[in-house]
Amino acid sequence: MISRVFGAALRAFFVVLMISLPSLLLPGVIGDITQIVALLCIFAAGLVFFEYSAISPGLVEFRDAPPFNRIRFAAMFFTVMMLTLICKGQVEPTTLTMFASAIGSVIAQVTDFPYSPVHLFIGLLPEGTDPAQVQLVRVSAGVAYLVSVVSLGVFVLVTRIKTWPSRNGAFNVWVNLPTFDPTAGGDVVERLNRDARFNIALGVVLPFVVPVVIQASSMLFSPFTLGSPHTLIWTVSAWALFPAGLFMRGIAIGRVAAMIVEQRRRGGPMAPDRPDCVPA
Repeated sequence: MISRVFGAALRAFFVVLMISLPSLLLPGVIGDITQIVALLCIFAAGLVFFEYSAISPGLVEFRDAPPFNRIRFAAMFFTVMMLTLICKGQVEPTTLTMFASAIGSVIAQVTDFPYSPVHLFIGLLPEGTDPAQVQLVRVSAGVAYLVSVVSLGVFVLVTRIKTWPSRNGAFNVWVNLPTFDPTAGGDVVERLNRDARFNIALGVVLPFVVPVVIQASSMLFSPFTLGSPHTLIWTVSAWALFPAGLFMRGIAIGRVAAMIVEQRRRGGPMAPDRPDCVPA
């Protein structure tokens, strides 16, 4: 129990650190932003702490099936940190911020080509945008998208090498997929595979579709701008990492479905009083 509470508190601390990182490093943060960040930190810390310290599941999926959430969080933390350093380098250049900007410029040159997600995202900026702002958005989008692709590749590699999640023992569907009801009707494998395909499809198309939808909506609403560093950091991070998270979720759910199929093939015992537990 003590180790569970300590682990939950440590996770909550890192989440708070990630959310507050732009406010801590960027200069000229106004009071309103500080208050909003403080409220977000309190809410996120409470959610993570109570989720991971409780025995019963809540909202977080794959809570007891590392390293799924660890890879996603590490990708988000690294992206926010890199974009914060790049934005800080625009007003307070240091050796570290210049190094981050140099790496980002190289990544932007590689990822910004016709019809790429990065190129489509840059196209959201209205005509007449300052070239320095365009370059900042290009570098930020390139870094965030590369991190999302690398995190996805790391997760796929882990699932292959460690045969995730079977090496973690029995996979409890109730704990790791709290929003999935195995007794809702229909074949469990079919439902899991359908959800897996849907999440993978969304993960593939969202980086391309979201810029197009935003650009179309700008005809009716105000043009899309990323003038504020905080807006730039969180918008670009969400655009790049949310689809990657959906792609990873689809892969994970597909692995769970494959475990159930393998267990059925081997004819292993399935406890009638524990339909939510899949033996490894």
